[in-house]
Amino acid sequence: MDERLAPYAAHSATGRGRRYPEAAHASRSQFQRDRDRIIHSSAFRRLEYKTQVFLNHEGDLFRTRLTHSLEVAQVGRSMARNLGLNEDLVEAISLAHDLGHTPFGHVGQDVLNECMRDYGGFEHNLQSLRVVDELEQHYGAFDGLNLMFETREGILKHCSLNNAKQLGELGQRFIDRTQPSLEAQLTNLADEIAYNSHDIDDGLRSGLITIAQLEQVEFFARLWHDVQRSYPGLSGRRAIYETLRRLITALADDLITTSTELLRAAAPADIDAVRAGLPLIRFSDGMRKDATELKRFLRANLYQHYQVNRMRVKASRVVRELYDSFMAEPVLLPPDYLEPSGDIHKQARKIADYIAGMTDRYAIREHRRLFSLDEL
Repeated sequence: MDERLAPYAAHSATGRGRRYPEAAHASRSQFQRDRDRIIHSSAFRRLEYKTQVFLNHEGDLFRTRLTHSLEVAQVGRSMARNLGLNEDLVEAISLAHDLGHTPFGHVGQDVLNECMRDYGGFEHNLQSLRVVDELEQHYGAFDGLNLMFETREGILKHCSLNNAKQLGELGQRFIDRTQPSLEAQLTNLADEIAYNSHDIDDGLRSGLITIAQLEQVEFFARLWHDVQRSYPGLSGRRAIYETLRRLITALADDLITTSTELLRAAAPADIDAVRAGLPLIRFSDGMRKDATELKRFLRANLYQHYQVNRMRVKASRVVRELYDSFMAEPVLLPPDYLEPSGDIHKQARKIADYIAGMTDRYAIREHRRLFSLDEL
């Protein structure tokens, strides 16, 4: 199944294996099996109702964590094919990378991390790994999804040294400062391409940002004016879509061209040589500058917009008040999340698991059940 891959790609047959050995499947590669297990997981389905930028109830057409993950997978697979990398592994990492995300986007993570400060903290990358290693309950022989090392490596994009020391082989690269697979490097940048483009789309659809504002970003302005020259008089959603098509293409083509040149120069013999070297999946310096300018614009004008901030404050109260209530009165928790030993560190982690697994609307409903006399 791996004959068409470059020698430095992640090859299913020579992967580092699973935590619990399993026989190979007759018709699917190891990374295809990982992708399928992720898609059938409960955590993956819950992404449909978890915030990307706008809360789920604010509109039916805004991206959620689920649609974001699908867009990352589409962009990633296209680039992987051009670079001779393992598309199935890129897809698996893409679909799993946000499984541990809390409700309400990054604000949920930030608040839960503050709440868990004395109990090991909270970080959504580590939580995504915890989901696939422990929390999903589908198989009789083991907890979790028992994914391949390479998939788990790609999910764990960031990790502190203290946490890395507790993760054995998986955390060693953060200690040794080595690289993950090229597929993991590529998925990280496919994530950036996807959210830069779709957050512009959602921001414009919401009315919180405007084309006039975006024209102050030189990268966007170039693409927008190119659309106007190609289709005089085109306006509305079609003009926006044409511009975003060009934006995704520009970013992806630049990454493919730059990475191809880096790979040709480095000529890594295999994935072990990739891990021992420098990052080889990158944008050019010029495109990195353009992408950074766009991210700064979105941070200043969309992510910190006062209307987004209002929802962020409300959401932070929901998460904090849920956590505080469950810590003060664990008997309020569903039985599966009540720690029988009474160990406060274990109980705090179970509460974090419970809250992190909630969808936006479930968290709001659970908060209402706890604090409203009209709800039971």
